[in-house]
Amino acid sequence: MEFVEIIVDEEDDKERIDSYLAQELSEGSRSFIQKLIKDELVKVNGKKIKPKYIVKEGDHITINFPEPKSLEISPENIPIDIVYEDEDVAVVNKPQGMVVHPAPGNYNGTLVNALLYHLNSLSTINGIIRPGIVHRIDKDTSGLLMIAKNDLAHSDLSLQLKEHTINRRYQALVEGVIKEEKGTINAPIGRHNIERKKMTVTDKNSKEAITHFSVIERFEKNTLIEAKLETGRTHQIRVHMSFINHPIVGDPVYGYKSQRFNLNGQLLHAKTIGFVHPRTKEYMEFTSELPKYFIDILNRIRK
Repeated sequence: MEFVEIIVDEEDDKERIDSYLAQELSEGSRSFIQKLIKDELVKVNGKKIKPKYIVKEGDHITINFPEPKSLEISPENIPIDIVYEDEDVAVVNKPQGMVVHPAPGNYNGTLVNALLYHLNSLSTINGIIRPGIVHRIDKDTSGLLMIAKNDLAHSDLSLQLKEHTINRRYQALVEGVIKEEKGTINAPIGRHNIERKKMTVTDKNSKEAITHFSVIERFEKNTLIEAKLETGRTHQIRVHMSFINHPIVGDPVYGYKSQRFNLNGQLLHAKTIGFVHPRTKEYMEFTSELPKYFIDILNRIRK
């Protein structure tokens, strides 16, 4: 049984423990956390708690993870672009339209199914549904993802994510012309109070979210930007760009209702990822090219 200890920071004060741990543990499933609490495998300051317990700064949380079950998700021979691989980590270039990991009702065709086929090992920290998955990008966002091939690598990369030391740079085509050369959006993000599948900028039950952006190229009605994540909240870049009235082109949730282009999702690409290797402690950085459909739109509006 694996044992994990967490001390609650000031910024996480007054948050429900199930929500808090779901994000702390590499965005682990909230229902999985609730089950651990129900099974009395989670304690705060040595005492049993309920999922609705509100954490306080300085709380000492201990989690006893049960032994992982053998993986039940089926490997599938789905072609994927493995940019880098060694005994500890892999970096893959996910295409638009591919879901990162299985979920109820969707157990096939995901990146995890492909990873189980192509890689000889994956970490088990996130259980049978998300083996190897340290962080995620949305289904319709393309680009680079780190994959942990063992639990040591997973824990190390998760800590780097928590400490905001991983270099994650995206390119996006947004609506409107941004006049500034660069800027920073510092606006907390939380769950939308009515549409629960959406995120929004809010001061209620939210977390700090910081996105830095710079202009790459301006067009008549659009701007190509680079966005650098300082924090990693769900849908962060999509929410932040919509918040400053420059939503991402093609975004079906946060973008314009009427879209000019026939797209399958937002023009957002995780172009660069850099991290310290868990074993060698050397900094590694990888870059991927924009996908063809993204380049085709850029060429169209350049004309």
